[in-house]
Formats: sequence, structure tokens, C-alpha cells
Amino acid sequence: MADIKELTEKTITTFREDGITAVAKKAKNLVQMSVMAGKDAKNKIYRDVLFINGCDESVPHPARYRVSHQREQLEANNVSTNQVYYVNLQLDQVRFYRTFVFFRCPYTDMVGEFIKLARKLNKKVLFDIDDLVIDTEYTDTIKYLDSMSKEERALYDDGVMRMGKTLKLCDAAITTTERLAEELNKYVPEVFINRNTASEEMYELSVNALTHKKHDKTKLGLGYFSGSLTHNDDFLLILPALEKVMEKYTQVYLHVVGELDLPDQLMRFKDRVVCHPFTNWKKLPGLIAEVDINLAPLEQSIFNEAKSENKWVEAALVKVPTVASKVGAFDKMIEDGVTGFLCSSADDWEKTLSLLIENRKVRMRAAENAYQYCTKKCVTMYTGIPLKRFIEKYTTPNIAFVLPSMNISGGIMVALKHAIILQDAGADVLLLDMDNKIPWCNYENHQIPVLGQNRKLLSGRFDRAVATMWTTVAFLEDYNNIGKRFYLVQNFEPDFYEPGNHLRIKANQSYFPRVDIQCLTISRWCEKWLETAYGYSVRYAPNGIVKKKFRHYKRDFSGKIRILIEGDCSVYYKNVDESFRIVDKLDPEKFEIWYMSYNAKPKSKYRVDRFLHQVPYDKVPQVYRQCHILLKTSFLESFSYPPLEMMATGGYAVVVPNDGNKEYLVDGENCLLYPCGKIDKAVEAIERICNDEELREKLYEGGVKTAESRDWDVIREDIVAMYED
Repeated sequence: MADIKELTEKTITTFREDGITAVAKKAKNLVQMSVMAGKDAKNKIYRDVLFINGCDESVPHPARYRVSHQREQLEANNVSTNQVYYVNLQLDQVRFYRTFVFFRCPYTDMVGEFIKLARKLNKKVLFDIDDLVIDTEYTDTIKYLDSMSKEERALYDDGVMRMGKTLKLCDAAITTTERLAEELNKYVPEVFINRNTASEEMYELSVNALTHKKHDKTKLGLGYFSGSLTHNDDFLLILPALEKVMEKYTQVYLHVVGELDLPDQLMRFKDRVVCHPFTNWKKLPGLIAEVDINLAPLEQSIFNEAKSENKWVEAALVKVPTVASKVGAFDKMIEDGVTGFLCSSADDWEKTLSLLIENRKVRMRAAENAYQYCTKKCVTMYTGIPLKRFIEKYTTPNIAFVLPSMNISGGIMVALKHAIILQDAGADVLLLDMDNKIPWCNYENHQIPVLGQNRKLLSGRFDRAVATMWTTVAFLEDYNNIGKRFYLVQNFEPDFYEPGNHLRIKANQSYFPRVDIQCLTISRWCEKWLETAYGYSVRYAPNGIVKKKFRHYKRDFSGKIRILIEGDCSVYYKNVDESFRIVDKLDPEKFEIWYMSYNAKPKSKYRVDRFLHQVPYDKVPQVYRQCHILLKTSFLESFSYPPLEMMATGGYAVVVPNDGNKEYLVDGENCLLYPCGKIDKAVEAIERICNDEELREKLYEGGVKTAESRDWDVIREDIVAMYED
């Protein structure tokens, strides 16, 4: 609603001031921007920085300098960028960027929600401004605004205050001048000065203007490129000096470009006043090159002290000397008498103009000095590194987990748990999903952006990227813009496939990638073979559970005993058939059999009293709590969660030992183990638990203690340390 109200108000104002043609033009531009936004939505590309432009298209000059030119500075230094008009900003865009720069952006509900979501994801938000239009305390000093109607002034002031509101929500600010930085420091902790610079195109146009520059020796041109009506009062500063020099030097012509009310005092020289309409910036270098002296007067005010030195730079690039007021950025950047001329009074202006009119060598020397300085110090190509460093300072280190899919499995759950632990620790976390079917992952009250793995749609940097299965290692090999590469190894994946399957060799190749990768693991057995057989230096952190979700209680064995079998019966190493061969030997009057599988359905030969299919993970603890004994017969696991989860609830586990569970299971202490294939031994273990109360007490205490030692909160710091550079 806030956006609609704002657009309505702007439309009414435009109609009142400029007529229906201007309204139609703005409507056309908005439609074009919406179409562009739609195209971008279809081709969403991950980049480093998004500029949100809050400046209306009717005043393109500020956005060109502060959005387009700063983007060029960053792109020249390998920081990928994009921009969007703030009316077209969408929440989903937060997924595709690391850092956000709001330029002159008034607060709207969308802007507020966007910044809130960015902060939630640990992303940084910056504000960029090139004028003191952040509080009416400053804009009230602009005399021109007093000519507005009451309604116009109220609308203008509202926009100013909403800009200040956005500023206050940001982490830091970027601006153009020292005085602006001084004032902005009252609103944000840090302000970086990135002066306005000329783009490559501006530089090229200036070179072309210089090449075709014509000089009429019978005339001498003074140029005043006002830009907007707010500069009328600035022009009045030099009016006395202009009157005198134009009266004294009949060869002097005054060129006025832009919106300016020509004072009556100059009407007697109207034959020597050349008025140009507000000009497209691409034609401006040619117009400036036509004059001999550039005039840049500014009234002394806090608002003007904050203004940039653009007029000096633009003139310098076409070798025209500038005479400017000794105010703000002009005073800071111009070396008086060397790269330009500074004036503090009407008398200064008259003397300086007279000197330059009479002495061509002085003019040319200052023009050449300014040209040499500005072509190296004031163009985008040579000035972007400090901006890049500041952006990087306010870019949260990010980490991307590369997943084979978003389908829940034990390995995916471990990767997601690591992701949310790192997000809690302050990292900017995202998921790269091979399927790319969902935009967001909501897991354990955390929200994580999800992107695809299409290299054509990825341009930004990943400070850290983590392969999570052998099929995801290729991404780390192929994508160049990664700082540190990790491989979270949770199993010996060639053994996922039966002998003769060509994927066994493919999986094994992932342990010999074409790039440097730091191996990580959550299993001691994986750590051992990676180090001894493959020669890796491995970082280890134990696997864990959220213990509070698996509340423990003692089971009652006086009635029917419920046995839980868990696992995908279509996967051979899960060995589920053996579980059902075991329960076939148990008395059905005494034992009830539950089978839980996310993917597969039970085979017809299985005796199943209740089948639990695709149980949401947050409901799994309830399943364990309703059962007495877990029967887990897998002979290959990366890290076997079900026994740990069952023990956490106070239940009992009869388990085939494998590399993925041996590091926490101790026979007779927290579980009962039996050799794979020994059906009678498994039946015996189940009967022992049912009949031996003393054994149950021991296993209960040992199981709960083991689970508590594996609580994620206990090992959280180990996980974070594992991913450090």
C-alpha cells in the first residue's frame, strides 16, 4: 500500500508540474523497468553486490554517478554487481547477492522487510548518498524549496525523512565528500568516502570532445553548467563579477547550460549570453569543451559543503580550467592556482576571471594540470580498489553447501545441521542444489537461500564451498570463484554401489579432485581411511543430535513389545531383509513390528504391523518413543543415526556393528551388538533385553549418557572450527 500511495502522489505531482506527456513518459519507463525486472527474474544470477536505486528516473545524473559508475569501479576489480529500481525490489532477490547498497532510497514497507531479511541471513546493508537529503534539518537550508507549494513541500520533506529512515537501518554508509561523511557519521557507525568518478564512457566522450575541440580566438567563453534550479542562488554569487568582466572584456561570452533564471542584470549582455537547454550527459563534454573557463560558484552552507567536485572533473577531462568557490569538495580537491582556482569573495572572482581572460598560458597550464590529475585519480578504472576493499569489509564471509538434492537423508541432514550452526555463528550460508526446485530451505526454524548449480547463473564469489557427496565435487572443480574448498566426507561412497557398477570408479575419483580440497568428516573411520589410504590431512568433528527433541523415559516391558525396523529396503547395504528374517523368529503374540522407511515400501514377504512412510523428521522422535527396541542391521553407514536417536529417547538398540556406528556404540554398555548374518544371535539379544531388567537399566543409563555427550550444543564449536580457513 505504501508503494501505491507513493506512486500515486508522484503521478499527481508530475501531472501538475509537467503535464500529461511527462506522465506518459514516466509510465513508459516504469513499464520498461518492470519488463527488465521480469527478464531478470527469469535469468536470476548470483552476484556479489546489488545496488538498489531510489533516485527517480527524472533525475538520472545522481544514479549514473553513484550506481552505474560505482558498479563499473567494482566490476573492473572483479566484483560482480547488478542494480534494481527500488519500486521493483522483491524479497526473493536477497537470495542472489551478498551485500546490498541502497542509493538515495526512501523507506518503504518492502525496503524495511528486505533489510530485515538480509540481516536475518547475516548479510550486510549499506547506504549511499551524494547529498544531504536525509533530514529536513539540512534541506531546510535550500532556498529554492521555499518556492514550492505547501503540498509539494510536504511530499518532498516526507521523501527526505524516509531516506533518513533507510539510512538508519544500514550497517554503514558510502558517500562523496568529507562534509557529507561528517554528517552521516551521526547516523551510522562508519562512513567511507568514495568520490564521484568519471566512467569509461565519460572519459571516451571527453577524449572525442578534445579531439574535435574548436577554438575561436575572437571569443572567450565562460561556462556555467547549472544542472537544476536549486543553483540559482549560487549563480547570484558571481553576478557582480560577471557584470564587470563582461563589460570590460567585450570578447567574453557566457554559456549557460541547464535550468537557470537569467538575472535582469545580464540582460544588457543578452547578445553574448548563449543559453543551452538541459542537455543529455553524453553531449555535455562537447559543450564544456566549447568554453575557455568553467564556473562553479557555491554559496557557503552546510548543504553545499557536502556537494561533490563533479563540475571540476568534467571540465578537467576536456582541458578546461575551473574557477570555483572555496567551499567543501572544491576546496578539498582543487590545488589553488595549480589544478584550478578558488574564490572566497566577489572580489576574488573578479580578479581571478580577469587574470584568466587576459592570460591564456595560465588557463592552459591549470587545465593541463587538472587533466593529468583527473585522468588518473578521478576515473572509474583507476579508483575502484578502495571501494572494493570497503565493500569486502562489509561483506559477511559466506559458505555454500553443494547438495546432490534437497531430499531428506542422513547425509543431507548432517550438511543442513552444519549449515544452520554456521548461520548461527554469523556466516552468510546458502545451499547449491543440483535439482534447483525450491528457492528456500526451512530447517529447524532457520531459513537458508537455495540456488541452482548452473554455472551460467553464478557470477559471485563463494568464500568457502563444501561438496557433500561425490557427485558434488565436480562443482568445486569447475567453478573458479571460490576461496576455500571443502569436501564433507561421510562415507566411502564407492561402496554405495555393487561390484561392476561404473559409478564405483566415478565415486572413487572424487577423492582425487583437480583442485585443492580440505577433507572434513564426522566419522572416525572415515578420518582413518582418508589419512592412511588416501594421504589426506582431515578435520574431524563428531556428529550430534538435538537431544531436547528426543526426550528420554523408561520403557514398560510388562505388555506387548514393539520393535522398530528402520531403513530403505531397496538399498542393499541397509540389509533390511535380515531385520525381517530376525523378527520372523519372534512370537507375534508378544512382539509388534513397526517399519519406518522414507523412500521404499515394505516387500510383500515382510511381517509389518504398522508401516511409517515419509515421516517428517520432526515427528521421528515420537516414533522412537513409542517403540521399545530398534533393530538396525545395516552393514555400511557413514554415521548411523537411528541407534543414537533411539538411545536418546531411553529405548534400546540391537545393532550390526559397522564403521558408521562403532565410534559411539559399546556392546553391553549402551546397546547390544550382534554379528551380521547371525540371525539367532540377534534373536537372543532381543530376548535378553526383554528378560533382564538389570541389563535394561545399564543400557538405559549408558544410552542416554552417550546421546547427551553428542548433543549439537556440546559440539557446536567443533563444527564451526572445522570450517575455518
